[in-house]
Amino acid sequence: MRVVLLSAVAGRETGQIMTNSRKRHTPEQVVRKLGQADRMLADGQDVAAVCRELVVSEQTYYRWRNQYGGLKADDAKRLKELEKQNATLKRLLAEAELEKAALKELAEGNWLFGIRGVVGV
Repeated sequence: MRVVLLSAVAGRETGQIMTNSRKRHTPEQVVRKLGQADRMLADGQDVAAVCRELVVSEQTYYRWRNQYGGLKADDAKRLKELEKQNATLKRLLAEAELEKAALKELAEGNWLFGIRGVVGV
């Protein structure tokens, strides 16, 4: 769905296009926007005005501030890479634990009872 706001509504001379799709910011973009926000706040603007200028909600701003507070762009990128790697490792561990439990059941011979119950033997 696309909505075109006319100049009277958008507050600009040209139309502004708004979409329902969400934009995902890269860690570098987040750190850059937080630095820009710091400069604007130091100039005396309030948080609401800064968020409007950065085109993010206040909730997003504060979430970014908590997550990326004192990081530099390279640090933020590395953090995201480590989080992705950690998620992959957790998934692999869960799969290994599931396989281990299945092999343990198989070694104990309990798998026959499950088959008889399913087949109705």
